[in-house]
Amino acid sequence: MELRQLRYFVSVVEHGSMGRAAAELGVVTSALSQQISRLESELSTRLLQRTSSGVLPTDAGLAFWRQAQLALRHVDDAAHAAQHARLSGHVSVGMAPSTTGVLGLPFMRAMRERYPAVRLRMVESLSGHLAVMLNARQIDLAILFQSTDSQQRFSATPLIDERLFAIASADFGALPDTKKVKLAQVAPLPLILPSSPHGLRALLTSAFASAKCTPNVVAEIDGLAMLMDAVGGGIGVTIQPGAALARRDPAAFRALPLADRQMVRPNQLVSLADDELSPAGLAARVVLADVARSLVTEGRWAGATLAG
Repeated sequence: MELRQLRYFVSVVEHGSMGRAAAELGVVTSALSQQISRLESELSTRLLQRTSSGVLPTDAGLAFWRQAQLALRHVDDAAHAAQHARLSGHVSVGMAPSTTGVLGLPFMRAMRERYPAVRLRMVESLSGHLAVMLNARQIDLAILFQSTDSQQRFSATPLIDERLFAIASADFGALPDTKKVKLAQVAPLPLILPSSPHGLRALLTSAFASAKCTPNVVAEIDGLAMLMDAVGGGIGVTIQPGAALARRDPAAFRALPLADRQMVRPNQLVSLADDELSPAGLAARVVLADVARSLVTEGRWAGATLAG
C-alpha cells in the first residue's frame, strides 16, 4: 500500500467523483481509477460504489477513509516536523559581485526564513578567487563561472546561463542604435573590462579571438562598483551580464544583448563533496539553487535562463 493510493482514495471520497478528484490531483482519470482498483484488490474488498452521478464509499470504504485521513495527518505532521526542525551550524557561501546584486539578498532572506539558527557567512569576490577559497576549504559553496581544479573533490551542478550585454551610459552615442549588437561591432569601442584573473575576462578573450577582432581595452577594473561608475560616467563600454545593473538605475544605461552565440556565461553551483559538507551546507545548497531558479522563472534575473 502506498501513500499515494491513500491520498487518491481520500480525494475521491471527498469530491464524490473520479473526474473532479483527478483534476484536483493533476492526474488523468484512468490512472486514478487504476490506483483505486489496485488498492481494492490489495485489501480484497470493495471501497467505492460507482453511481450515475459519481462514487460513494461503501461501509468498508467509509471505515477505511476515516483511518486513511488519520494516517495522512500523521505523515504530514512528520514531514512538517522534519522540515521545520531547528537546523543549526554555520555555512560560508561565495558569490561574484554581479551575482550578489540579484541573488544575495533573496538568498539570505530565504535562509533566515527556513533555517534561522544557521549562521550564514557571505563572501563577495571574483569567481577565480572564490575557486581558490573553495580549494582551500575557506568557503563551503560558491557560484562559479568556470570549472574548478580537481573536480572529483567537489559537487558541481549547472545552474543558469547568463546572456552577456554591451552596456554603456544612456547618453553614450558610440553604441549602435540597434536591438542587438555583434562582438565585432563592440571591439573598436573604448572598452572597460575586468582583468585576466576574472572568469568573465577569460571568456571574452576567447570570444574576441573566435570573432577575429582585437578589443580596444582602455581600462581594466576588477571591482564591479567602480567599473560601473566608470561606464556610467561615459568613459567607455563594458561587457557584463544583465545582473551588473541590478544595483543601478536602468534608465541611466543602455544594455544591448550580444548576438554572438558564445556570449553566454554559464553559472555553476559548486560545493565541497557531500561527505565533507555539513548539514547546514547541504541545506544552504538546496536553498541557493531554489532561489536562483525562482528568480529566473519569475523574470527577476535579467538575461538569465535555466541551464539545460
